[in-house]
Amino acid sequence: MSIIPESIAGLPVFLEFFFGAVALLLLFAFVYSRVTPYNEIPLIRKGNVAAAIGLGGALLGYCLPLAGAVAHSASFNDLLAWGAIALVVQLGVLGVARLLIPELFDDMKKGRVAAAVLLAVISLAAGLLNAASMG
Repeated sequence: MSIIPESIAGLPVFLEFFFGAVALLLLFAFVYSRVTPYNEIPLIRKGNVAAAIGLGGALLGYCLPLAGAVAHSASFNDLLAWGAIALVVQLGVLGVARLLIPELFDDMKKGRVAAAVLLAVISLAAGLLNAASMG
């Protein structure tokens, strides 16, 4: 008789993938906050709704392909590779958005919600395409 019931036999793999994905998400948040010329957390603490919307959209936009990577990866190294690819793609999208909308970062610092909503939607749209492209 097994000590671990069959229903939770996959728990170690679940924990590995879950905490790996959380680590990748934290890495994304760290890199994202360093790429933007403003620090989102202090702005959010001061009540800047635009910073919260922008960061929230970026995190969700990254989580979409990351979730796909978790669901479809054959190994933990697979997850790390696809998570890194998703990170690069999402940061690239931020760079393109910045090029297309030069005042975007200034608008975010000033708390302009319209710019934040646009950035969040761009991040989410790119995340959906990013996830779907991973197959």
